[in-house]
Amino acid sequence: MDSYIYVMTALLPIAASMLVFQVNPYHALVIRGILGALSALVYTVLGAPDVALTEALVGTLLAVSLYAVAVRSSLVFRLGIVKETESDPLFQDVVEKFRQIFKPWHLRVELVVYFDHESLQAALISEEIHATCVRSTTYHTTTRLRRLYEILQPELSETDVSYLNPTQLEVHS
Repeated sequence: MDSYIYVMTALLPIAASMLVFQVNPYHALVIRGILGALSALVYTVLGAPDVALTEALVGTLLAVSLYAVAVRSSLVFRLGIVKETESDPLFQDVVEKFRQIFKPWHLRVELVVYFDHESLQAALISEEIHATCVRSTTYHTTTRLRRLYEILQPELSETDVSYLNPTQLEVHS
């Protein structure tokens, strides 16, 4: 056998470990594509073109496409706001701060607009949104997810942050 086969085969576990330890989900998608292409190449060289074709079409193309859709749709922080808050210039600074806080976790901030405070609170309780941000004297952010509360509390000095326990339906500040 030629030495290039050994090199390609040795790259498979290296690419697999890079995939497992990758923190950024978008980089993991790229590495998964490289791993699939490399394994299809190894299958072809070793004399299994049918397995190589299946790996290339299903294992790489379809899997990476489905993973991309799943990653794109699941890494979203949905922040509920009231309609009049949207045009406030101070609120734009708060939203930018949210984006900076969640950047290391690769979360996108999506604003969900409601027309009144009652529908905003109902959306938080019914789990349509992850948190609310309303203005009293300063902005007040309420989240129903404990981990988001732990991330936001030390980082977000522009607003008051509180945690709404969905099982007890009481607010802890």
